[in-house]
Amino acid sequence: MTDVGYKLICEEHGPNDLVEYARLADQSAFDFALISDHYHPWLSSQGESPLVWNVLGGISQAVDDLPLGTATTCPIIRVHPAIVAQAAATAATMAPNGFSLGLGTGEKLNEHVTGQRWPEHEVRLEMLEEAVEIVRALWEGETTSYHGEYYTVENARLYTLPDETPPIPIAADGPKTARFAGEFGDGLIAVRPDEDLIEAFEAGGGEDKPRYGEVGVCYAEDEAEAIEQAYENWTIEGLPGDLMWELPTTAHFEQATEAVSEDDIADLLTCGSDPDEHIETIREYVDAGFDHVVVHQIGSNQAEFVEFYEDEVLPAIE
Repeated sequence: MTDVGYKLICEEHGPNDLVEYARLADQSAFDFALISDHYHPWLSSQGESPLVWNVLGGISQAVDDLPLGTATTCPIIRVHPAIVAQAAATAATMAPNGFSLGLGTGEKLNEHVTGQRWPEHEVRLEMLEEAVEIVRALWEGETTSYHGEYYTVENARLYTLPDETPPIPIAADGPKTARFAGEFGDGLIAVRPDEDLIEAFEAGGGEDKPRYGEVGVCYAEDEAEAIEQAYENWTIEGLPGDLMWELPTTAHFEQATEAVSEDDIADLLTCGSDPDEHIETIREYVDAGFDHVVVHQIGSNQAEFVEFYEDEVLPAIE
């Protein structure tokens, strides 16, 4: 059984629109929704980047039974893990049907804004391990002190806690982090249907834990229109992974994507209104071993996308 979710993208949409899109997803056949957590959009042309925790508060009042979660929050530089623990506990308390705190090692684009050094990935992974320990300790509801290599917490206690402790899936783009997710996380988040990531996740201890795969698509009735829409909004699909984590500003991303063409985007993303193509894209993740697939519709025509998926795509996914 595969659950299919709806991705809310803060980089493309303002807070009120995101609340409305979540309401649409709640009224549809989507099984859950995940929301991104950015300080900046990838590209200035995307035009938005509201604070995710405020948006989640609005969403929680607009939906009835849609499970919610972040994908992905970085708790290591821009925001201290003790504050992330409080924010997520509050979001989980307000969520009507469960909340998951997806965590990852982040991107320089969002995390360098406080002026702290952007460390290499190995160090960021060590920081993430401490951050997860802090979050879980605070969710116990006891007065907590923590003195680690990277973080200090003194006499902190969370008084507002959800009835159920949120799971913490971990985002991974390579086998080392996937093994980390299996060992320290409650699930895996990945953005490509890579069986090697699943194998590494299971080797780390994730055999019976959920696996979330995120896929970008662009629905429009006309395929050429969909390709143009995807190209205008999501040329970053054409960038290699290392650049995604290391470029510091939207201007750098705009320069890097100048070499990405519409043909590149057409090759990389499912675009158009052929339901079989969308179904096959989701099944690639299912076949790779993902039991949750969250779909990001690129562009502003979110209501049409939700209707198309409910009528033409979701009934075919088992």
